[in-house]
Order: sequence, then structure tokens, then C-alpha cells
Amino acid sequence: MGLLLGFDFGTGGVRVGLFDLERRAIVATAEETYRTTHPQPGWAEQAPDAWWDALGAACRRTMALAGDPAIDAVALATTASTVVACLRDGTPLRPALLWMDCRAGDEAARTGRSVHPVMAQSGGSDAAEWLVPKAMWLAAHEPELYAASEVICECLDWLNFRLTGRWVGSRMNATCKWNYDGEARRFDPALYEAFGAPGLADRLPRTILPVGTPIERLSASAASHLGLGAQRPVLVQGGIDAHIGILGADTVDPGKLLMIGGTSVVHLFHLPENRQVPGFWGPYPHALIDGLWMVEGGQVSAGSVLSWLSGQIFQLDSDGTRQLIEAAGALPPKKSGLMTLDYFMGNRTPYRDPHLRGALLGLSLGHDRAALYRSAVEGVALASANVVAQALSLGVPIERIVSAGGYAKNALWLRATVDAIGLPVQLAAEENLTIVGTAAAAATGIGLFADLRSAAAAVARGGRTIEPDLSVHAHYVEALGHYREATECLTPILHRLAAQEIRAAGPLPVSQRQSDTLDARAY
Repeated sequence: MGLLLGFDFGTGGVRVGLFDLERRAIVATAEETYRTTHPQPGWAEQAPDAWWDALGAACRRTMALAGDPAIDAVALATTASTVVACLRDGTPLRPALLWMDCRAGDEAARTGRSVHPVMAQSGGSDAAEWLVPKAMWLAAHEPELYAASEVICECLDWLNFRLTGRWVGSRMNATCKWNYDGEARRFDPALYEAFGAPGLADRLPRTILPVGTPIERLSASAASHLGLGAQRPVLVQGGIDAHIGILGADTVDPGKLLMIGGTSVVHLFHLPENRQVPGFWGPYPHALIDGLWMVEGGQVSAGSVLSWLSGQIFQLDSDGTRQLIEAAGALPPKKSGLMTLDYFMGNRTPYRDPHLRGALLGLSLGHDRAALYRSAVEGVALASANVVAQALSLGVPIERIVSAGGYAKNALWLRATVDAIGLPVQLAAEENLTIVGTAAAAATGIGLFADLRSAAAAVARGGRTIEPDLSVHAHYVEALGHYREATECLTPILHRLAAQEIRAAGPLPVSQRQSDTLDARAY
């Protein structure tokens, strides 16, 4: 007993991992990519059918690598608030709005004017990334499509339906992103009506299950698609990719901070009681563990900024990027004279501003690629330090930081982040904590552990700890002051530029939307 399949749906692709509970390790894994389209500035869309195709290919390859073993249970986690509008049979009516899509900034601002008590569970307002503002946007800008939609859900819910034929929601996603009342365990349809998303409560999955709860056995067709043959293991409820990583890192208890670095950076911790944490999202009651309040911070753009610079702007392949990182790493952190603001798709924490945009300050003709890249790395690192500093200023105890993700593949980014924060950071032994976390959820769902806490302790493995260079940290403390000052000074200009960008793009023709959908599905 103890072979568990975990599916991790990220921004650029799905990773499938086979976790051996006895060995506490991922023993086989495969990945398949899918395409993101950007029809307008600030928009990001994907084709749901491409997720399904990629999952099948990656899972079949994983099973073949492992020798087609018997599987005990399955669980998955996905990006949060990647929103699908579809029919009851799962047929998508348009491309999904990816989590980073920030078109619903105005709608998100409107949620902040509500005095409904449930809004206190999200820090007073919703982010532009979340499901509710996106549903509001669809109702206002694509009313015929909204009216025709029978289900509005997240990537997680759509995939669970494809796997089992059941529409269910995760209590984690519902509490963190849907304005579901985690205390009363219910939706309030009147709130959605007031927001301009009439009937949203009827379109959301009505059955809400806690993480680690069995959903149903895989359908025969789904098992075949995954390469499982006649096996039909139980699918167990998962949740948000980074948040499920809390189980993989065993950072469940208050005082522990999980930091997942990839396309974005997510900072997650629990509080033992309900209290406000300005600049963060939450506290979300019972989102993962009964009796604990989850708090979320993070950066919308992080690794994506570095990939944009090395790939899209410098047009470098993987070898060229590796050489660039080495060259940038050879530069001293104190002498570039550059400052990068990382708000390429807005800011999640602590400014909660979808209309901020990126900036590169201090350019001279003496700067080269290495200097620009180093500045971008330091800008992303300073943004992480800004989040941690905000938490500490609010009296949040941080006794242990565990991290995983893209840092493991970019030593410069990792080192800059640790030095900027100024606290020790432990790298998890497994890079993909989401898959480890889904294994903990799956094992709990079939009774191998009494609860998620026990499962987390059983699956997590600690790795090496990286200590900050305190002399370099002193430089970053000064740089963080410049970063905050630049943000304050430039915010009005960045807002105007973002508005000009949106106006210049104009409305996207329906024919182009359809073309993008077909292209994405064919990928």
C-alpha cells in the first residue's frame, strides 16, 4: 500500500508524480506543457481541453516509467482562480481566464466597497485574479455567454468533473477565492447579486468538500485516458497548488512560513486565531485545517519576469540563459545602479493593486544584459522581502521558512531572496511540494492517516538550510527602502500607463477569441 498519483497543474504545464509513501519520495514523474494566449495586455487565457490532453499524456508516461504499478488513490492541485465557463456536461464556452489575468481590476475594486461580513475573510476585498471578479467581468462584458453558462468553476473543479463525472468544489478554493463563508459553510447569493454576477451561486459547484475528502472513483473512460487500464482508484479532493504545498512542506502549524517560487511567488502561513493582517489576503477560516486561519501573500510576477527578460527580450535558449545567470551572479549586488519593479501583472501583496506595472530605473549606456538580469532578480527578491517584512511588522511570528520551486533551478535568484529577507530558508528535499501535498491528501482520503496533519508529517522531508549573508542583507535593507519609495512615486504614472495600454488595445473581436481557442486546443 502507499502508491499515490499526484497531478500538479501549473501555469505552463501539468506535472504528474507517483509518490511512494514508504520511501517518502516521488519515484516517477513526467510533464506536459500547454499554451497560454494573451489576447490583450493584462489578459491571459488557456484552453481547458488542452489541460485534459496534457494530463493524459503526462500520466501515461509516468505510469510507463514506473512499470504500470497498482495505484491506491489520486489527488490533484491547480492554479487558483483559473476560471472556466461551461455547460453542465463540461463543454467550455470560451477559453479559461488564467489566474494571472487581471482584466477584472475594476470589478475587484467594487468588491472592496462591500460591507458584507464575509469580505473580512479575504482582507476586505477580492483580488482581480479571483473567480468572483472574473465572473463579474463576464457578466458585464460577455453577458450572452454568461447567461448561457451552466457552470462557472475553477480548473480544479473542471478536471475533477472530467475524472469522475461529479461537480464538487474544494473548501480551500471556495473559502479563499469564491467569498464562500468558511465559518457558516455556505454561499450568500445576495452578495453575488449585489456584485453584478446574478445567479453565480447556482453556477458554482454546490457540493463543497474539505481537502482530503474522497470524491469518487475515476470513471472508466478517465482511467483509460490516464493509462491506468482497468484500475479505478479513488479521486480525493485537492486544492490550490501552492496551498497544498503546505502539506508537502509540513508547515501547517503557526510560526511556519511556506514560500513557493515559480512563475509567481506565494507566501503562506496559518494563524491560531482570527485577526486582521493588512496587505495580505485572508485570514481564511478552516481553508485547509479546521481551527486554523490561513493567510496568503505573494507576487503575481516573479519567475515570469526573469523568463520574459531572458527569453522574450534577449531571445536566449536554456544554455544562453544559464550563461546569463552566471554572468549576472559574478556582478556585485551593490554596484549596478539599477532598480527593477516587478509589477508586470500588478501586485498582490502588500499593495493589492492590479493596475501597477513593471519598471526598470537607473539605466545608462554602460549597462549590459548581465546587469539588467541581475537587477530583475534583485527586484523579484526585494518583492519577497517586502512581503516578509510586512508580516513581521504586523507581529506575525516566523520561526521557520521552507521554500521550493523555481529557486532550485536558479541559484542567483535563491541567494538574492535569502539575502534580501535576511532569515534562514530551508529548501525542501522534494522540489515539487504540490505533488507531495497531493499525496498527503490522497493518503488521508483513503484512511492511511487519521488527518492531514499526520499525513503532512509523514510525507515531508527537510533539505539543506541556506543562511543569509548579513553584510549583503544590509545592502538589501537600503535597497528595499528605494523599492518602496519608487513604488510610491511611480504609482500614479504606472496607473495612467496601464489605462492607456488597455484603451489602446480596444475590444477583441469575437472571431479572434475563437481563433485563439482553436490554436490553444491544437497545441
